[in-house]
Amino acid sequence: SILGISGAALVPGTLKAYPAYASLNAPPDLPVRPLGKTGIKTPLISFGTSGALDTGFIRSAYEAGIKMFFSATYYGEGNNEKIVGEGLKGLPRDSFVVGTAVPPDGFDNRTGTFSKAFDPDAYIKKAEGSLSRFGLGYVDFFLFPYAGKRETVLNDGVLKALAQLKKQGKTRFLGIASHSDTEEALKAAAESGVYDVAMISYNFKIKNIDSLNSVIANAVKAGIGIVAMKTTAGFYRDKSGPQLNSDAILKWALQNENIASVVSGMTSLEQLKKNISMLRNLKMSEQELKDLNLAMLDSETGLYCQQCRQCVPQCTYNLDIPTIMRSYMYAYGYKNTSQAYHNMAGIDLSAKPCENCGICNVKCLARFDVKKKIMDIARLKDIPEEFLTA
Repeated sequence: SILGISGAALVPGTLKAYPAYASLNAPPDLPVRPLGKTGIKTPLISFGTSGALDTGFIRSAYEAGIKMFFSATYYGEGNNEKIVGEGLKGLPRDSFVVGTAVPPDGFDNRTGTFSKAFDPDAYIKKAEGSLSRFGLGYVDFFLFPYAGKRETVLNDGVLKALAQLKKQGKTRFLGIASHSDTEEALKAAAESGVYDVAMISYNFKIKNIDSLNSVIANAVKAGIGIVAMKTTAGFYRDKSGPQLNSDAILKWALQNENIASVVSGMTSLEQLKKNISMLRNLKMSEQELKDLNLAMLDSETGLYCQQCRQCVPQCTYNLDIPTIMRSYMYAYGYKNTSQAYHNMAGIDLSAKPCENCGICNVKCLARFDVKKKIMDIARLKDIPEEFLTA
């Protein structure tokens, strides 16, 4: 039961002693916010490291004032975790926090639920492999990704596996990462008493933003720390450009003081310096407001999918369209074809299903030309992996 997991199994006396975070030693001119009940005060920008290719850039981000780093087992098939760990190795352990998302086997992205193939023991081993790649002794956050449905967030097997990792001192905090059904996931996470942090898709393109903000506020009251991802909504208006105003987009997200930090997938020193500079003045200029209003317009060639899953039952072939659309964004928005490729790994498009449909039955909430997008990104599966970029 939920109470059983959040009670004796997680009492502080069973856990290893950790160093206290001294506000992560953030530069005094950079604003920080509390991350829920964790005791961490984090700078308002965190590093989503999927595009980081060398340890030097990780260290440069740290020295510039970035103190919270998020990787995932599926970034570069685990190699990214090694890069992050090497980049942070040797630094005072109380001066940074690092988290990773560990997806379970036996999970159906189309429904957001587990199949009978899910094995809690196998999940623990997968998480332990992640910890080993970092080489940091422990991670600060283990995130359960693709969290959405209440039954999934509160799954006894998941909760027990995560609780065991925490009890054994392999992670300090537990969390979820949610791309879809985020309101449902946040409510369940707050109810569980187990999760400390939620990383959620949060940006100016979300249709139900007022409702989501209300749920976020309640989760924060329950002690959940909120980290925002996908804040740039693909970074480009469509596959051919132009770039969106990143300062305007990030400032918009940070106007909500319940957002402790936004995850930025920085890939260059120029982006890093730009983000740090932006933090010193969160007030939006008139030009930034104009740019934001323009970016909010829907387009059939846009990049950000709402992940509402309404398309799946409309599709003749029951394709996992939300995952395919997210891959489209990774490829054309974030220019990360490697992540797009791995994101689609479990989707069978060998029969070229869209070519068999004269008219696409899917009516997209965001007005996407779904058939055209699928046929476009499906070509990626035919490219040898060594030619892909992160």
